[in-house]
Amino acid sequence: MTGIDRRTGRSIDNLTSAYQGVEVILTTRLSSRVMRREFGAGVVELLGRAVTPSLFTSWMQLVATAIDIWEPRLAVRRIVPSGTVDQIRLGQVGILIEADYRPRGHLGDFTVERVVGFTIGLGRGVTVSGT
Repeated sequence: MTGIDRRTGRSIDNLTSAYQGVEVILTTRLSSRVMRREFGAGVVELLGRAVTPSLFTSWMQLVATAIDIWEPRLAVRRIVPSGTVDQIRLGQVGILIEADYRPRGHLGDFTVERVVGFTIGLGRGVTVSGT
């Protein structure tokens, strides 16, 4: 299966489409979609707050839950914080997500093809990049 890149309009592969889906989920404010008010992750609402251990833990939990709910092609295995203490203090927080990639998950087939890792960074907006 292929998807369409939301910025360029070009064809992208299924895994890249899943990463793009994660980016859309994480950048969508809750209640901002008229026909699907519950869509989103709730992480945008946390941006701009002082990073504390409890807030960071909540942020990671929101990310994992939103991916599990809204992106059936990925099943989160674990989340690992990335960055030094100084980077976190400057708001350059990131996490590495390890997930099961299920290319036909959106069709109800949850067979795992492989485990993938990708990072989410918040230095200059939410960015998702696969490894």
